[in-house]
Amino acid sequence: MGPKARKEALRKTGKKGPAQAEPAAKVEARAKQEAKSKAKAEALKAKKAALRGNISTRKRKVRKQVTFRRPKTLKTPRKPKYPRKSVPSRPKLDQFTIIKYPLTTESAMKKIEENNTLVFITALKANKFQIKTAVKKLYDIDVAKVNTLIRPDGQKKAYVRLAPDYDALDIANKIGII
Repeated sequence: MGPKARKEALRKTGKKGPAQAEPAAKVEARAKQEAKSKAKAEALKAKKAALRGNISTRKRKVRKQVTFRRPKTLKTPRKPKYPRKSVPSRPKLDQFTIIKYPLTTESAMKKIEENNTLVFITALKANKFQIKTAVKKLYDIDVAKVNTLIRPDGQKKAYVRLAPDYDALDIANKIGII
């Protein structure tokens, strides 16, 4: 098979032979074209940047307060490896330490009969709210009002006025005052 016949056969099959590879000049031309387009794109980018300007003005926040308040940052909850106290302390004032004992004097009896009020000697450090809750817990009664005073001997006396639907005389009997 001669060179002419070979060329003819390759043309018919549509395949390129080893002799028909792309010429180096064409490859060079394509590389130049790609480089040109790349350079063009970069030049266009630079032009846009020049038009925009590299010094941009930043919008400033208008401060209306005189003092600067530090912004609140994230505070993660504590996860201690071990407790700092070995045993938590139990409350010093519970209902049994708040109310020491009921008063049974004549004036206290008069209060029970006339004013629907029970009289107790209480802990010196207890406040009215604590006295009210202690009476509620101990005797299962509703309290309307608590008045307190400190006696000359240094003890705290509490006048516990009961709610209208409770009778102080019945409660006093139940407690064992009368």
